[in-house]
Parts: sequence; C-alpha cells; structure tokens
Amino acid sequence: MKYFVTGSAGFIGYHLAERLLAAGHAVTGYDGITPYYDPRLKAERHARLARHAAFTPVVAMLEDRPALDRAIDDAAPDIIVHLAAQPGVRYSLDFPEAYASSNVVGSLHVLEAARRVRPRHLLLASSSSIYGMLEDLPWREGDSTDQPASLYAATKKSMELMAHAYAHLHDVPTTAFRFFTVYGPWGRPDMALFRFFEAIAAGRPIELYGNGEMRRDFTYVDDLVEAVLRLADASPSHDAPPVAGDTLSPIAPFRVVNIGSGRPVGLIEFVEVIERIVGRPVARRLLPMQPGDVPVTFAASDLLEALTGYRPATPLADGVRRFADWYAEYGQNLTSRDKAR
Repeated sequence: MKYFVTGSAGFIGYHLAERLLAAGHAVTGYDGITPYYDPRLKAERHARLARHAAFTPVVAMLEDRPALDRAIDDAAPDIIVHLAAQPGVRYSLDFPEAYASSNVVGSLHVLEAARRVRPRHLLLASSSSIYGMLEDLPWREGDSTDQPASLYAATKKSMELMAHAYAHLHDVPTTAFRFFTVYGPWGRPDMALFRFFEAIAAGRPIELYGNGEMRRDFTYVDDLVEAVLRLADASPSHDAPPVAGDTLSPIAPFRVVNIGSGRPVGLIEFVEVIERIVGRPVARRLLPMQPGDVPVTFAASDLLEALTGYRPATPLADGVRRFADWYAEYGQNLTSRDKAR
C-alpha cells in the first residue's frame, strides 16, 4: 500500500517508515527537519530511508499548507500516519507558539488534506501527557482528559477533538493513539535515556527530576511501531463486532487507543538498569519536579490487545541494551539540541 507519514525524520517516524519499506510498501515521508534538536540526526534518518527506492522524502513544514497538499496529492495515500509535532513538555514553557503552530494548525492542515483525499485510515499520534495528573491508575482511554498539566498536552487534546469532528463530519476513519515514553535506538537527544548516556559519556552526573521518584511507562520503539501497524488494519467501523472497553465514538468512525507497556518503572530502577549495562555506578543529581511534569504514567493496554491481539512486551533491559549499542556506534557523535536556538 501507499503510506503518507508526517514526521518521517523523527524518532518514531523513522522506525515506522523503515518497517513499512522493508515490508514492501511505498512511503512518502514529510518532515520539516526543524532545529528543536540536532538536525543532523534527522537528516541521517531520512538519508537511511532514502536508500529504499520506494521512499519519497518531502522536506517542508506542516504549516505550509500548499506544500502539504501537493505532497499528499502526489502520494495519493491509502493510509496517513500523522506523527509530526512539536514535542516536549518543558520546551512548551518557553516556546508556546511553536506548539499552537505545529500541533494545532499543522494538524488541522493534515485533517483538511485527509478530508480531501479520503484515505482508508488516518492515524494520529497523541500522547499520554493528556491524562494530566489523574491519580486513578492505570490510565484508560475513557478517563477524563480535561485537565492537561502542560501546553503540549493541551495541544494534543485539541488535535484529538478536531480529529473527532472531522471524522464525524467527513466520515474519515480515524484512530488517535496515545503513546507512553517511547525509547530506543535513533531516539531524541532531549529524552531521558539519550541525556543519561550523554552525561555518562561526558563524566557528568545524570539529572533525575522529581528527586528520582517519578515513574514512567517505558515503551520500546519497535513495540510501538508494531502496535501502530496492527492498528492500521483495525480501522474504526460501526459495522465491526463490539470490543470490550472500546472507545469508538457513537457518532463518528473515531477511537483513541493507548500504546504502552503497562509496567511503570521508577527512575531509580531505570538508572540501575543502565548501570548494569554500562558496568559501573552512575553519579546522580536529584532535582525537583519541573513544571508540567507528572509523577507517574501508567497505560492500560487492554483495548490495544482486544483490537489487535498485541501488547508491548520488550523487557526494559533488552531495549536499553539495544540503545546502548546504537549510542556507542552513532549516538555519541551527535550533539544534544542546540542551546543557542
């Protein structure tokens, strides 16, 4: 089939496109290559995808609607996977306009294009951040998401709401998947695992926010990709047999689905896994919670399993080891995001 993937030079987009191309699909990858973190890492991901004859790269911003429309028209996709976004909770405190521009306006442009080209299925990357500070764990798709704790989360919630309206008004089958702390090779330099290995390589202590007491539902990137591919085949439809706990909207071919391991891990335990892999103790610096952060994330993945027969299962130690191997070969030659932007 023909896939259109936004954010194809990003961490998740790269892995998804690589998997699709290996399976024989055609992929048009759309990415702005923004300088939120080192663009060399993004360019290298795209260059690797370009080794496949069936990959068509387009470098442009979501906000550039004419460019996006041309790219989608040329691709004539069967499936659109919208991954491109301005990520990061802490960055949103200083650059809020980037989130409204990319995550809201840019996503609206994707929805408008989908309305016009009418793919078999539109899949949108949402985030566990939209659950905010909910104390009832694990988080289920039907839980309230009306109290986001960051602007990033608010923009992802806004995207979901817009997507539901478009699915209702224009009958575009749409799935918004909420992922939980994705990690793995070719990851983002601003995320914890990359920052930890960067600090270890430089001989600096790693920084643990929330005094190291935070817990995260870590999801290995290959598990996330597998879940997305299976969800692509589970297009929302009111003609399908009912599924327990389904979030299928009563008025639209639209649902939300968690993608997480369902096994939250404390940051101290996470560091201990890293220590076993690098073979030595790691110095730590405990810091207070950052504004917008949440103390714990914890996914209920029952709906994902009911829809696809799949649940993320890569052991944390295996995933961290694969990242460590990649970092030793590639990652340590890349800088973290540009502090001078």
